Amino acid sequence: MRVDFLSFIGIVVAFLAILGGNWLEGGHMDSLVNGPAMVIVIGGTIGAILLQTPVPVFWHALRLSGRVFLPARLDMPSTIEKLVQWSNIARKEGLLGLETIADEEPDPFIRKGMQLLVDGSEPDALRSILEMEVDASEQYDIQASKVFEGMGGYSPTIGIIGAVMGLIHVMQNLADPSKLGSGIATAFVATIYGVGLANLFLLPIAAKLKTQSEHISKFREMVIEGVIGIAEGDNPRSIETKLKGFLQ
Repeated sequence: MRVDFLSFIGIVVAFLAILGGNWLEGGHMDSLVNGPAMVIVIGGTIGAILLQTPVPVFWHALRLSGRVFLPARLDMPSTIEKLVQWSNIARKEGLLGLETIADEEPDPFIRKGMQLLVDGSEPDALRSILEMEVDASEQYDIQASKVFEGMGGYSPTIGIIGAVMGLIHVMQNLADPSKLGSGIATAFVATIYGVGLANLFLLPIAAKLKTQSEHISKFREMVIEGVIGIAEGDNPRSIETKLKGFLQ
């Protein structure tokens, strides 16, 4: 499975930028670690998104989060070669010559298209069925990406709530200087956690998941065009030329 090293590099660069900037300003690592602030921001953000999101969408978002580091492997040039090869087989042996190939195809979407093709589905019906699946899958994935987008929207606001709570704690303990430090720290660190969590992690994750969903849809649209071309008996060279347009 292909690993997206840019995601790992992005996280490392983000941490180094924050920690390095803090160090250059003369700050210490422990000044950025605050348990109460972390509980307020992370707990509040999760609670808000749980209230907003249906259970199936939330679990789907968790499953898709792995794509940030391990995206779906889609080899478009190799798939074009297979579709052209299948087109040649269909012209020589008929659609039934693809039956064994359809059963052995590992990609579920391609396998479904090939099985519909072998079953003798009309090109218009074939396109309608496969495009409907592409649209439904893309919408479901986008809903999942909006879970992280929503968390990115709530996180800074929860951080402000944490800051206000810290300042309230300070105001209640003005007569006790020993308690002022922790309250002020919670106030400022909660804001850092909220804004940092949103802009360094949650919103970028949402954007990457959307991009990957669009890439998967583009791949499947290419497959649909290839399968329809085979169903209509198009020349293999014409099918290859058409499908290579998706590589742009």
